[in-house]
Amino acid sequence: MTGSLLSRRQSLGIVGGLLSRCVVPEMANARNIKKIPTLGFGTYGTRGISTEESLRLIRETGYDTVELTVFPGWDASAENMPIKRRRSVKKLLGDLNLELTSLMENIHPDSNKQRIQMEIDRVEKAVDLAKDLSDSHVPLVQTVLGGGTWEEKKNLFVDRLGQWLEVATACQVTIAIKPHRGGAMSRPSEAAWIIDRLNHPERLKMVYDYSHYAFRDMDLKDTIEIALPITAHIAVKDTVKTESGTTFVLPGESGKFDYAPLLRQFHKGGYRGDVCCEVSSAVWRQPDYDPRAAIRICYQNMSRAFQQANISRTA
Repeated sequence: MTGSLLSRRQSLGIVGGLLSRCVVPEMANARNIKKIPTLGFGTYGTRGISTEESLRLIRETGYDTVELTVFPGWDASAENMPIKRRRSVKKLLGDLNLELTSLMENIHPDSNKQRIQMEIDRVEKAVDLAKDLSDSHVPLVQTVLGGGTWEEKKNLFVDRLGQWLEVATACQVTIAIKPHRGGAMSRPSEAAWIIDRLNHPERLKMVYDYSHYAFRDMDLKDTIEIALPITAHIAVKDTVKTESGTTFVLPGESGKFDYAPLLRQFHKGGYRGDVCCEVSSAVWRQPDYDPRAAIRICYQNMSRAFQQANISRTA
């Protein structure tokens, strides 16, 4: 690993502070050893609806799980979740029998010393939120890593993630990095390279999302083979070609991608984590976007894919 701009002493101070606050459930890893995969929906697609109402809509539709978007300014961000509300949301999740599998963040590693501390602060807030909203099933924290070129940014990613991991590991929370077609890290092989350089830490995994590999001469089967050993979360949405390139639509909406082979290959390889329907901002920014309709459409399409793959999931 290359040299870090945050001293070891500073890192240990951060971790020590977290350890004094973290009460880690004995079954913190239960989500990773369950026998049956789950289907979820992310609140990235319900902006404008409160977290509490979103949870009820998602569960009433039939989903097993939920991913909360916790970007600054969003309804479920740390600053909008004082302790009283955290307790209320945690209780609601339990009452609904809806598992919280992931918190979606959007933290981009930087070489600026001031921004490095800001990144660590955001990781710490996400980790605290994950801990406060969970009991036996601790959600992971997922993020893309921002733009630039792979060769320019890869060593920076290793350095920053090494620091973030100290924070996450203190509370036994997993960070999952997501290759993004517009990012410096855009391929499963690049996520695997970062994880390998950090010696395969238990608390660093990958989010698999084929929509970011489609139309890039990246074979579905090959990407899954690379990603399977390190995947902790699967996101699903469709990619379609446009005159200017590509864009995203709801999973199953294009009618041109078959999710059954994806589900079968992951299942055969032992994956029993979450499959989360993600609504791209390219969709929810449209003036006629209806989040309630999106919740229903995604559920219908992905439930059908599970059936076609002959894979049972929790109900």
